[in-house]
Amino acid sequence: CALPLAAQTLCSSTGATPPLALFERFTRADCLACWQDATTPAPGASALVLDWIVPGALGDEAPMAAAAVPEALDRLQILQRPLPPERDIHTAPIEPLAGLRLRVGRGPEVNGYVGATLSLESRSAVQGPWSYHLLLVQAVAQGTEGSPMPRHVVRNAVQGRWTADNALPTSRRPHWIEVRPMRLPEGADPALFYTVGWVQDRSGRVVAAARSVCH
Repeated sequence: CALPLAAQTLCSSTGATPPLALFERFTRADCLACWQDATTPAPGASALVLDWIVPGALGDEAPMAAAAVPEALDRLQILQRPLPPERDIHTAPIEPLAGLRLRVGRGPEVNGYVGATLSLESRSAVQGPWSYHLLLVQAVAQGTEGSPMPRHVVRNAVQGRWTADNALPTSRRPHWIEVRPMRLPEGADPALFYTVGWVQDRSGRVVAAARSVCH
C-alpha cells in the first residue's frame, strides 16, 4: 500500500548537477533479447539516459508489452527516425543557454498518480519559443526485471510549446510552468519514479535539461 503523504519522499532537480547529453535507447517490445543484451551501449554518468519501449508487432502479446508506451512512437516521429525493427539509439548534446533556469519535480503518490512539474525561467532577452518535454521515468536496477544493466524506462511523456504569449503574467521575468498528473503502473513502488525534462529552442537544440532527485 502507498505511504502516507507526510512519509513520502519528494523529488526535485534543485541542487542537482545538470546533465551534459541526452542518450535515448529505443527497444521494440517484441525484442526481449535486446533488453537482456549485456552489450547494450551505455554512456557515462553525465548523460541523461532514457529507455523507450516501443510497441511491437505482437501488440499485447509482446514480451515487454506492459512497459511499451505510444509516446515512444511520437518521440521517434519528432526525431524523424524510422520504427526500429529491434532497437535504435539517439544522442544529442545539451547546449546550455545562458540565463535559462529549468526545474523538474515529482510529487507524492495519490490514488496511483504523481504530480509532475516542469518550470522554466528566462533571465535573458531570449523568450522562446521553446519546445518542452516532461517525462515520468522508472529506475530499474541492474539485475532486476531481466536487465543486465541499469535502465531508465519512460512510463509517461508529454510535450508542448511555450511562447511569450503563454508565460506567467505575474512574473517579472519570462516564466513558464507545466503541471501534469501522471499515472504509475499498478502496484509499482513510487520511490522508483522520477521526472525528467528538457527544453529545445526554435532550431531544435537542447538548451536546458534536468532530472529530479529524491531527498
